[in-house]
Amino acid sequence: MKNLHFHKHLILRRLKEKANGHKGVTLWLTGLSGSGKSTIANLLESALFKRSCQTIILDGDNIRHGLNNDLGFSAIDRKENIRRIGEVAKLLTENGMIVITSFISPFRKDRDFVRKKMRKGDLIEVFLNCDIKTCVKRDPKGLYKKAHSGKIKDFTGISSSYEKPLHPEIELDTAELNANRCAQIIIEYLRKKGYIRK
Repeated sequence: MKNLHFHKHLILRRLKEKANGHKGVTLWLTGLSGSGKSTIANLLESALFKRSCQTIILDGDNIRHGLNNDLGFSAIDRKENIRRIGEVAKLLTENGMIVITSFISPFRKDRDFVRKKMRKGDLIEVFLNCDIKTCVKRDPKGLYKKAHSGKIKDFTGISSSYEKPLHPEIELDTAELNANRCAQIIIEYLRKKGYIRK
């Protein structure tokens, strides 16, 4: 844009990562409501915190109370919701943090847009593959009940589609695996790929 200049910082990413003892990365948890995103995100952050990692959770509901409180749930607003989160996650990742996002993020093109904005290897897509019947049975927030009664429009899995990731780095069947095991699998992946120390 005209009259805008990108300012370089004195403390480079590699220095921050060295000080942190781990690489910066975004773990993008995606899946239906009730698939376990928020629960697994919290368990994952707790495990990483015990390893003295610099972490932050960007949770869908929490973000909509502040940064994205002007957005609804139309396709256009959902796209903008993910675009903003992607930009925030990118900034934090480039500053050496481990970012854990917890968003339904139903549309493949929006998730792919975020990936393309980031450096190769900076985004790990974690697909929490839970069948709709299990999610409806759990219904932790009572949202499916409201969607079925018509109180919520454009609800993912009921009146709005969810496009499954085609090639996620990690896919977890959260109908079969408990949340602790899912968090452990993600930690093991981070260790194996060299994002965190063994």
